[in-house]
Amino acid sequence: MNPEATPAPDTDENLWLEEIHAPEALAWAASESARTDEHFASPARTALTERLLTVLDDPERLALPSRRGAWIYNFWRDADHPRGLWRRATRASYLAGDPAWQVLLDVDGLGRAEGTAYSFGGAAHGPRGSGRALVRLSPDGGDAVIVREFDLDEAHFVTDASAFALPTAKQHTAWLDADTLLIASPLDGGALTASGYPRTARLWRRGEPLASAQTLIEADESDVGVFVGVDRTGREADIDTSGDPEVTAIVRVGHDFWRRSTWVAPWRAGAHTVELERLAVPDDAESSVHGGFVLVRPSTPWRLGPEASVAPVIHPAGTLLAGSLAALTGDAPEPHALTPIFTPSEHTVLETWAWTRTRLVLTLLDDVRTRLVALDPQADWAASDLDAGAACAADMLTAEIVSTDADEDDEVWVRVSGFLTPPTLIITDAASPAARVIDAQPAVFEASGLETTQHWAISADGTRVPYFQVGRPGATGAVLMNGYGGFEHALTPEYASIVGPAWLESGGIYVVTGIRGGGEFGPAWHRAALRENRHRAYEDFVAVARDLVARGVTTPEQIGCHGRSNGGLLVGNMLTQFPDDFGAIVCGVPLLDMQRYTHLSAGASWIAEYGDPDDPADWAFIQTFSPYHLIEPGRAYPPSLIYTATSDDRVGPVQARKMAARLRDRTDASVFYLEQTEGGHAGTIDNRAVAELHATIYAFLTEALGR
Repeated sequence: MNPEATPAPDTDENLWLEEIHAPEALAWAASESARTDEHFASPARTALTERLLTVLDDPERLALPSRRGAWIYNFWRDADHPRGLWRRATRASYLAGDPAWQVLLDVDGLGRAEGTAYSFGGAAHGPRGSGRALVRLSPDGGDAVIVREFDLDEAHFVTDASAFALPTAKQHTAWLDADTLLIASPLDGGALTASGYPRTARLWRRGEPLASAQTLIEADESDVGVFVGVDRTGREADIDTSGDPEVTAIVRVGHDFWRRSTWVAPWRAGAHTVELERLAVPDDAESSVHGGFVLVRPSTPWRLGPEASVAPVIHPAGTLLAGSLAALTGDAPEPHALTPIFTPSEHTVLETWAWTRTRLVLTLLDDVRTRLVALDPQADWAASDLDAGAACAADMLTAEIVSTDADEDDEVWVRVSGFLTPPTLIITDAASPAARVIDAQPAVFEASGLETTQHWAISADGTRVPYFQVGRPGATGAVLMNGYGGFEHALTPEYASIVGPAWLESGGIYVVTGIRGGGEFGPAWHRAALRENRHRAYEDFVAVARDLVARGVTTPEQIGCHGRSNGGLLVGNMLTQFPDDFGAIVCGVPLLDMQRYTHLSAGASWIAEYGDPDDPADWAFIQTFSPYHLIEPGRAYPPSLIYTATSDDRVGPVQARKMAARLRDRTDASVFYLEQTEGGHAGTIDNRAVAELHATIYAFLTEALGR
């Protein structure tokens, strides 16, 4: 943190840009976007757009599976279907390498028929045998969606009077049985929290008006929101899922982004009501229900035992514990009611987990490299490593579980990739590991002569910060850095399908950082950069930039950085706090005005991450990382490209607008601005929009860094 960067309060001259759809604000955004588009128009940008579009529309890319029994579901975009096809094929045809796809929903065709250019927001399948799903569709790519019931066997929407259907809102649902939903929606008797999320969970029966649905729980307006789910694997401690399992209804009330209360109840078809009981787990713990088990991962040390105990049981943050559902409802659990099944170390942390029929599969990070481990609950949680397959000695790989089906078997479908290794789909077995390759995506850029290495920078307080470097051995020159550093999200190696053709092939160097605030080393790594300690994330990132210079890889003038969302806040702070360390800034769908962020879109939900600027004690530290307030007239800043989407209903476009306007008005900095109409928080709505945006980003970087 720059100790001199403590701004005085000022008048916000750009409040008029906060009126998202006001004609004058839209006209400003359109004018600035047209200026940017015109400035970077060139045959080279057009050629890169078309090449990237070819990559994104490649018919040979992996069709990632979502398995459900004998069916493989997939959502697919290509040149002929830019908004996409929701489709399915039999598992047998998929494994044979020639899937016979049945198109369930042509999103482009639906948009033409209804006069709304929808984007697909996913589908929630009904109970086995129901043949139904709830399809979510966004009218502009934002988080708010319509929900419609879909008949999978007939491949069309259900249109009779009793069909489940909801107009546009931020909402979500979970099937209790074929005729009953758990629903969190602000519509027809529901309400919104200050963060803009549903405030109630209700029990909605087929044929019943939503306004008549029974309210099960209501959050406070100051809470983040209410979220619903179900577990269908029964409530017995034995995880055998044969027979007619009892469903567990799950309702979570998010008190802030990191604290929540979880409520559960048994449900059988035909029941009249739900009697919720609260899980006796810490508010800051992540928990999940599977049959008779509850898994709990606390974010801070969890002390179990009487307050007066001289020898309490204390489980470290990031430990994964298993207990019975019966023991964890009601009063606080006894220490012996929970079994630690994974304990983190200095180098190894738990990222996520998934169930198969008889095993629990953990995704671990070993110094930011993934490893899969299967645990057997019937053998005292005995652990065995899973074969991730697709080994490549020249690259560092990430193994991501893309699908399991706990009702069927112990198959684990895994996508493996690295910066230089195209995605490969493998199937392994959690009970008897033996990986086999199902499909592999062809390379989309020339990677020969490139390598991936891992390095460590030393931050201002002495902390070692990891980063990956991709490029030619011994290469020097222009560097593109990427970072995030928030919300316990870890950045791991991922195939450079855009960066490769646009940057690496022509000799650029690519760097991905694992700064504090992220999840690279578990909850402690995240919590180290919360609120008043936010500066540590920014010190970590600039430490990597300076380490690259110290190692002779590059110079400050040749370093560009790109961040999105919370990463946009990161690079906004690089622009305003460390302008001498960078030659170019690309800032996407960003938070930037940290004094107003809680009053814009879903900003109130992130107070636990950043602090509350309406509290003077919190504003005292928030103002030190609010880029909008750190702009100093007369100071030299590197060129910047700021992009967003009008339809972003999570962060919103107004912070990006205001930052660009203030930089333009108060400094001599070179500032470019892009605002897409559609796309929501993704910033783009289809593959062509993605290709055009990235072609502009790399045209900007080429000009700014003098490549």
